[in-house]
Amino acid sequence: MDQPRLLLVDDDIDLLAMMREYLEPEGFRVDVAHDGAAFWEAGPQAADLVALDVMLPRKSGFELLKQFRRDCSVPVILLTARDNDVDRVVGLEIGADDYVSKPFNPRELVARIRAVLRRSAPPAAPAEGPRRLRVRDAELDPGARAAWCGGRALDLTTAEFNLLDFFLRHPGEVVGREELSAAAFGRQAGARNDRNVDTLVSKLRRKLDPEGAVECRIKTVRNAGYVYAIPDGDGL
Repeated sequence: MDQPRLLLVDDDIDLLAMMREYLEPEGFRVDVAHDGAAFWEAGPQAADLVALDVMLPRKSGFELLKQFRRDCSVPVILLTARDNDVDRVVGLEIGADDYVSKPFNPRELVARIRAVLRRSAPPAAPAEGPRRLRVRDAELDPGARAAWCGGRALDLTTAEFNLLDFFLRHPGEVVGREELSAAAFGRQAGARNDRNVDTLVSKLRRKLDPEGAVECRIKTVRNAGYVYAIPDGDGL
């Protein structure tokens, strides 16, 4: 089996050396970059996952992620300053799949990388082919990791895809933030993750209905969570 290729981007050379030393024995091929120019030269589109520091010289990790997301869906884990909620929310808004606070335990980084790779990889299809999910005009193909709404192909991050997958499997049900956090990020929710789930739901709403012309599909249920709403009398 091919080793997953990781691209680590950070201006701290010693940290990159430590990360590479820890990750390679864990079964990863590791490339590194120290700034934005080196990031593009390293061919991030060919990586299986990118770990990207927010604070880079000349061009920030946010700027690189925004450019990268214009035409590439390779999973990205942001490396962010400890307890900086703003970094996390902005990162999710522009397409990050997860985040790790710095300084971090190398074991946590390995766990996060493996979790994101599992979530982004298409599952093995059964002999009869994967079963698509459909609720009204929203449709999702778990095997192909593809989704559509009103005939439009949706450009979703891994976390957004996982969230839509969960909603379409539970239409009309009120689901709490803890369940949504576990579905999207593979973790239990805390106060901070609650805010990240809210951000992710807001992004998914805009992608499902960019013109805002359709009645809100994902409704907020005060003090309870969210529900993927089905109009009365409407079948699935």
